[in-house]
Amino acid sequence: MPSRVLGRTGRAVSVISLGTWQLGADWGEVRPDDARAVLEASAEAGVTMFDTADVYGDGRSEQCIAEFLAAHPGLDTFVATKMGRRADQSLGNYSMANFRAWTDRSRSNLRTDTLDLVQLHCPPTEVIDSDQVFDDLDTLVAEGVMAAYGVSVETADQALAAIARPSVASVQIIINAFRLKPLERVLPAALEAGVGIIARVPLASGLLSGRYDESTTFAADDHRSYNRHGEAFDRGETFSGVDYDEGVRAAREFSALAAARGLSPARAALAWVAQLDGVTTVIPGARSPEQARQNATAGSVPPLGEEFTAAVTELYDRRLKASVHDLW
Repeated sequence: MPSRVLGRTGRAVSVISLGTWQLGADWGEVRPDDARAVLEASAEAGVTMFDTADVYGDGRSEQCIAEFLAAHPGLDTFVATKMGRRADQSLGNYSMANFRAWTDRSRSNLRTDTLDLVQLHCPPTEVIDSDQVFDDLDTLVAEGVMAAYGVSVETADQALAAIARPSVASVQIIINAFRLKPLERVLPAALEAGVGIIARVPLASGLLSGRYDESTTFAADDHRSYNRHGEAFDRGETFSGVDYDEGVRAAREFSALAAARGLSPARAALAWVAQLDGVTTVIPGARSPEQARQNATAGSVPPLGEEFTAAVTELYDRRLKASVHDLW
């Protein structure tokens, strides 16, 4: 598994990492044994970074990671968590008092004194624009509460504002074959500033796996059922904001592009994002050990090249750009 330095953290992480939203049972119930098996398979396949958040299963995801790491004390693993979604999304709630409470809770869940990376969890733009917020984060770094901090964002403009902050180590943003806007300005800006980019939702909530069709249904407690129109949080987090049926049709075309390269759709989708200049690591989720192992193999795919990128761009421009590009 290749690795890259995650921006201003100075830490090397695997180019394919593991997103653990699903281990908090926010995509349907996950048994603790199954969660541990996914973490085990990922580590065995060379994954060295787990991405989590304090609200994933109300801390359950963080606790699963802590239990796994306690059972593997020699494992060199980087854990990125997030904070900010435990309160109403207003600038006043992004306070030092809340930062201390939230990070203390994550430190307890993760059984560590110093958190490797804490990301503001898709905060409002006014939070990213607040000097006081980042002064407070600098204080927490100086105190050893966290080693570094970053920002997880919804929009390209938010990413650019975060990248401009001198101590932001990383930015997490949705990048996949159905969400190409970050390629225009965000990735070049991150490269120039030395900020790491964590690419999330790389399979467009599973659409780019090629496994879904117009008749596929999802459990009632899966966000792919209850958040298609942004009922619970930003709708761009679910299927990348793409209309489901149109996404299925676009995914069929992407699958054909992957097959022409002898790759499964999921492996091609992950490899393509991981190979973009400026992307540090990609964080697909996994519901099973086999999924985790297959995801990790994307890190070893030979360069897909400009021709593949041109085909992805043509598909995006023709089918999806008009409906998603200007929203995020």
